Amino acid sequence: MSGADGGPPATAGRPATDRAAPPHHVLKSLLGAWALAACPAAEAAAVEEHLGGCGDCAREARLLREAVGLLHRPDSLDLDPALRGRVLESCLERRPPRVPVPGWAAPYDAETARLDALLQDMGDTEWHAPVRLRWFDGGRATSRRTTVAGVITHLTSVDGLVAVALGLPDPLGEVPPRTVTPADRTEAYWRVPRVPPIRSVRAPWREQAHALVRTASAADAGEGAGTGTGAGQAAGDGGPAVPYGGFELPLRDALLDRAFECWVHAEDIAEAVDYPYDPPAPRHLHQLISLAARMLPGALAARRRAGLAAPARTRQLVTAGEPGRSLRLEIEGLGGGEWLIPLDAPGAAGSAEHEVAHVALDGVEFCRLAAGHIAPREAAAGRLGDPEAITEVLYAAASLSRM
Repeated sequence: MSGADGGPPATAGRPATDRAAPPHHVLKSLLGAWALAACPAAEAAAVEEHLGGCGDCAREARLLREAVGLLHRPDSLDLDPALRGRVLESCLERRPPRVPVPGWAAPYDAETARLDALLQDMGDTEWHAPVRLRWFDGGRATSRRTTVAGVITHLTSVDGLVAVALGLPDPLGEVPPRTVTPADRTEAYWRVPRVPPIRSVRAPWREQAHALVRTASAADAGEGAGTGTGAGQAAGDGGPAVPYGGFELPLRDALLDRAFECWVHAEDIAEAVDYPYDPPAPRHLHQLISLAARMLPGALAARRRAGLAAPARTRQLVTAGEPGRSLRLEIEGLGGGEWLIPLDAPGAAGSAEHEVAHVALDGVEFCRLAAGHIAPREAAAGRLGDPEAITEVLYAAASLSRM
């Protein structure tokens, strides 16, 4: 009796597909690929059936599989960004630090450590890679061209404002810190060649960052403030005031500001050398977002004084602490939350009852807006309510940026 295709009949009790099983030497040659799981499904099935009846091939296949288990997949040579945190956590479980880093200084400590890890592995030529610093000046985006080394000296010079407030040496030397803006300090630092603008600029920046964290931690421990201070710290509290030229920030907010700028410029550097760079840890990102949200009322008022925003709509002066017209700022994603932004006076209290608009933004996108890396009209925002209030808040967020 013939099969359906006219060929010889299949052997009774045996599937017809087995008739064409590859010979022993072919199956043996496939053992290496099979051990690596690199065989097509049909060949893998044929090999596995063969192993059930061939002791020699079965022993060789077992040895090959054991050898494969000793191999490692080609992992990146870069360290896991979370490794430092895990090592520190393990160490602290065994012996708590004598002076712990307070919660408000933790983002700066983490971001400077992440940037330092990026800088450590950079080659000499990468320190000369061009970087464009971007910010939002008044009603337009602006930028300044520099190098990776120039970014680090920029961070060194502006971090010096916090250093002076803590009684540490000013990296600019004799430049009076209370009479210049961060941009002025940077330009002054760039004009005076202290060290060649290559990897040697890393050490002064790194040493100053460590000194800032140590001194701030010691000051916090001396005040008995503990480590639980969050990003919601009132603007008037938090240690000595740090001058920024036209305004001042309390120490706690100033270190959050420096953490924010360190992250933003670390991304600038990573982009210049074509290296991936992640946002801050969610708990730190929340603190940075909260700082920007708390600074928005003051930024709105400054834009109005400069004639860049419409006058406040209140018919009478809002008493400090009293509720006023507000915008609900909703930040989505890890590190997000909600903030009620008073619109008509920096001292007014945000009020859900007086809410006139609602804006929703992704957390990282909001930070890039506040860093001047995206234009207000390009921010992908969910918007509801008074369009003028929404536009003013987005522009005020961009105006928080600076060189």
